[in-house]
Amino acid sequence: MTVPAIVARDLTASYGARPVWSDGTFTIPSGSFTAILGPNGAGKSTLIRMILGQLPPAAGALEVLGGTPHRGNPDIGYVPQGSVFDSELSIRGRDFVALGLDGHRWGIRLAGRAAAAAATTASIDSVGGRDFADRSLGSLSGGEQQRLLLAQALIGRPRLLLMDEPLSHLDVRNQGAMVQLITEVARERRLTVLLIAHDVNPLLPHVDQVLYVANGKVAIGPPKEIITSRRLTEIYSAPVEVLTDSRGRLFVVGLEEEVSHPHA
Repeated sequence: MTVPAIVARDLTASYGARPVWSDGTFTIPSGSFTAILGPNGAGKSTLIRMILGQLPPAAGALEVLGGTPHRGNPDIGYVPQGSVFDSELSIRGRDFVALGLDGHRWGIRLAGRAAAAAATTASIDSVGGRDFADRSLGSLSGGEQQRLLLAQALIGRPRLLLMDEPLSHLDVRNQGAMVQLITEVARERRLTVLLIAHDVNPLLPHVDQVLYVANGKVAIGPPKEIITSRRLTEIYSAPVEVLTDSRGRLFVVGLEEEVSHPHA
């Protein structure tokens, strides 16, 4: 029997004495693709920090890959929020990806250089980055930078991939290409993926489930079950309406923080 990637039981998140959300009970199956959705400040990134072992649960239990969350877990690849680079940044893309192997160490690698170089090249190739990996990171487009960020997160061959808003600085075309790439890599490597997104629409053809965080509550299920007028009204305890346009895109209206953009 396959062990779930993540199991939460009555999980509560807080910063100090301030609760963020509570009573989160859910399971993330191994090999699944889950979108984490909800308004700004709802606690989406808080969940990622708990999975990474950076923030302990205020209450309840959390299991990650069959064990207790802890910092520096090599079985987790992570792309943090706000991962965009200044145009003056001169580090080569290839060298940046290689930092995923032992960037926490000081000094020069004295052994295993050939293996490290091979792992770096393989990871770059897996995201289609060979044509630009030897250019400076700052000179690359947003889509190219995101590909190399993904390559760095994948270089250690993780089992779980966490990505915090990797689509937020990309145009619509690059958003679709990035989600397709993540899906293909995850399928090939049998990865479990959790991805925080501002807009669910680029993800709809690819995700198995959504984990919605809002109003101090957590709900999980297939998109067609969670992103509905009835379900979101229950989550927010306020009237919410989900509209679908002629292209199948979802729009959530009825709350001030939701009306100005596609589903957040």
